[in-house]
Amino acid sequence: MGLIRMRRKLFFQLIMVACLSFLTPVFIFAQEGKEKKDLRPERGIAVYTEFSAVSVSKGETVRMDLTLENKGRTDETILVKIPTVPKGWKAALKSGGYVVSGMYVAEGKLRALNLSLEPDKSVGPGTYAFQFDAQTTDGKFTSAHHLTVNVQERIPGVDDIQITTSYPVLRGQTDARFEFSLEVTNKSDTDRTFNLVATGPEKWEINFKPAYEAKQISSLRMKGGQSQTVAVEVSPTKDAKSGEYPVLVRISSGEQKAEAKLMVVLTGIYKLDAGTPTGILSLETMVGKPATLSLFVRNTGSAVNHNVSFSSFKPENWEVKFNPEKIEALEPGALKQVEVTVTPAKEALVGDYSVGLMVDGERGSSKTVEIRTTVRASTAWGWIGIAIILFVIAGLSVLFIWLGRR
Repeated sequence: MGLIRMRRKLFFQLIMVACLSFLTPVFIFAQEGKEKKDLRPERGIAVYTEFSAVSVSKGETVRMDLTLENKGRTDETILVKIPTVPKGWKAALKSGGYVVSGMYVAEGKLRALNLSLEPDKSVGPGTYAFQFDAQTTDGKFTSAHHLTVNVQERIPGVDDIQITTSYPVLRGQTDARFEFSLEVTNKSDTDRTFNLVATGPEKWEINFKPAYEAKQISSLRMKGGQSQTVAVEVSPTKDAKSGEYPVLVRISSGEQKAEAKLMVVLTGIYKLDAGTPTGILSLETMVGKPATLSLFVRNTGSAVNHNVSFSSFKPENWEVKFNPEKIEALEPGALKQVEVTVTPAKEALVGDYSVGLMVDGERGSSKTVEIRTTVRASTAWGWIGIAIILFVIAGLSVLFIWLGRR
């Protein structure tokens, strides 16, 4: 009886090994599909400052951060230089006390350099343009950024009140909230109360706030020679169109007054939506055989979206084609339909896979649709698989019977 139990145990172990040999590749490919979800490009860099235009008083040095960003999945050494420096200015990039011309940036990370733009006494009022160039060490990837510095004289007749702002122009989408930072200086020797008034586009909401506080104010009290930072929060209406919108800030105390001209540049809202007409995010196909599905792309923003492109994240050796390959322009509220053809690799195993369909438009507008793709074997291969399993079971059964007679 002990020998029979051992033979039965051996028989069931062989059955389990045979079944696992068929299921193991499916689990392996399913695990690989879960791990491959990094949608970043292999390589890519960017160089930029937080603002593209600033205003300063005559003789004032501009200081801000210059950011180097590695957008890819490969570590990079990014070289940076300032090829355009107006006459009379000194430009320097520093970090850790060193003058820097290159920096190592790990994949997906960003590093900041201290930018200093110092004018000499000969630099008068006007507009001065600076350019920053960055590139990888092999020169295959480059990026450029421009910064405009507006140098202004003090407004005559308002010497007792001074308003300075480093960022008079802010740019963004219509649904953004814009916050300007103004430094107000009481240049007189006496304590004063200053009234705050702003004029902007009709129905726009404009509020004054103390720096780093949420409460709204309409005046402030300052001692003689004191300075205080005031935030001007501007909220456009939802239906505002793209364009430039001036905002005039007036600060007064008695007969003395000062003005600051600010500008909000609306780019419209860049937003895309995508999906399937039926809402079903699954697709069935066979090994090496193409399957198609329809994908809709809708412009849900308020600005025209140009050069909308398509890409995919797919298993190795698979093929994904889009027709058309690009949408030249998509008007606000417009919808376009795209045909997508998915062809699994000839060596693909039966199972479920994830295929990412990516839609990329202007100003970072994008949408990713994940399609669950089920690969099935042909009927002939299914019968062959069943025959192999039956053959293995029959062989093991004969072996068990033969061992049981001995």
